[in-house]
Amino acid sequence: GGGAPRGPGAAGPGGGSRSEREHARIAAQLSVAERDWLRSMPFVIRSLDLGCLFVHAGLQSGTRVEDQIPRVLMNIRSVLPDGALSQRCFPAHPWAASYAGPLTVVFGHDAARGLQHYEHACGLDSGVTYGGALSALVLPEREVVSVPARRAYFKLGATKGFKLYSTKDHLASKTGRL
Repeated sequence: GGGAPRGPGAAGPGGGSRSEREHARIAAQLSVAERDWLRSMPFVIRSLDLGCLFVHAGLQSGTRVEDQIPRVLMNIRSVLPDGALSQRCFPAHPWAASYAGPLTVVFGHDAARGLQHYEHACGLDSGVTYGGALSALVLPEREVVSVPARRAYFKLGATKGFKLYSTKDHLASKTGRL
């Protein structure tokens, strides 16, 4: 382990989207002990033995792990040409492509791009929720293993996590910024 940011772990009441309402419904069913346990979990797990950082969505390059913003760690998908961080998937601008290490970041939360392999980042979200596959990284070998989903639980494109955006979309709207 290492000095990584800690955070709430459990969602609050949520907003208006279907997934936010579902997250809020699940969170409301948790016991106090379960919520406390989730709140005690780190946003980043650091393993120097394996040379890896494990995070839900990604990191902001050039920012120390200890200084990362929890919302970015849990939501980032893209870094746009103007430097804006976005929770949206802009296919030509994955955050992981610009991450320079030295530790390898293992992450998910980017089903639209599927498996991602960069020198210092490995994205494992292969879309199991959408009927794709469930993927894991075997360490220390760094071998990706995948098994097919039993079924699709959500329709492709039905959630924000699987929509693709163009840079023109970003210029027209500032939504999706972190």
